[in-house]
Amino acid sequence: MSGAVDLSALRNRATPAASPAAPADGGALVPVIDVTEANFEAEVIVRSQQVPVVVDFWAEWCGPCKQLSPILERLAVDADGAWILAKIDVDANQRLAAAFQVQSIPTIYAVIAGQPVPLFQGAVPEQQVRQVMDEVLRVAAENGLSGPGAPAGLDAEPAPSDPDMLRAQEAIQRGDVDAALAAYNALLERNPNDAQAKLAVARCELLQRTRGANEDDVRRAAAAAPDDVDAQASLADLEMVLGHVDDALRTMLDLVRRSSGPDRDNARTKLLALFESLDPEDPRLVKARRDLASALF
Repeated sequence: MSGAVDLSALRNRATPAASPAAPADGGALVPVIDVTEANFEAEVIVRSQQVPVVVDFWAEWCGPCKQLSPILERLAVDADGAWILAKIDVDANQRLAAAFQVQSIPTIYAVIAGQPVPLFQGAVPEQQVRQVMDEVLRVAAENGLSGPGAPAGLDAEPAPSDPDMLRAQEAIQRGDVDAALAAYNALLERNPNDAQAKLAVARCELLQRTRGANEDDVRRAAAAAPDDVDAQASLADLEMVLGHVDDALRTMLDLVRRSSGPDRDNARTKLLALFESLDPEDPRLVKARRDLASALF
């Protein structure tokens, strides 16, 4: 998982050979599935390319889980394949719980086109759950998910014809960030106004900056040097990759406000690099730009 920075969003959506929302044997759709580390990739990541997967982190001993799970299961059945419920026992799948940073249960996530989205924690009323699921479906539709049982290729975008875009997408598919960055930069040299390539370059550079970073070490360094631009920027980069966009922007904005001279200029430059890794229409970016202007002037 790469939180807010998901390279899969930068390539045309891959269309599975068959609908991932249906069993391989062509049988009836199963709206509620038990997921383990062994089948997580197939049952959650692959399925989420076509239908949103709601992940329920629970445990047998958890009282609130026993209140919430029946609600989720009933709504999943009623949804008739519009979304799938994946149940993960945290005791039996501790690495999955750690990957999603689960601190208490029940914790509910959605995975949409491979992107994890935190929803809520604790037992909440059914009406609130319904409202959250409505929002999940809206976001899924905006991301072009074709829904359960859609024929292969129905909503696939045309394959790109630009050779650099093809090279970039192939590099992303094999996880080669350096090669993807080189291809996107080559594309930008020929088409400087290509917004998709600009966004891709910024996200690839963000992943390069955080490559091999140890979260505990980064956080300790930032806590020990609250006015050090590089330490705070490393923390902000990490927060972005973990999906904590608001925290990342706040870290650098606060540093801009309390710094001056070359440090302020450096902090501003690093904040602008974070801006470039966000969708231009992201409301968090709009607000952060206003806050930066206020901090500077």
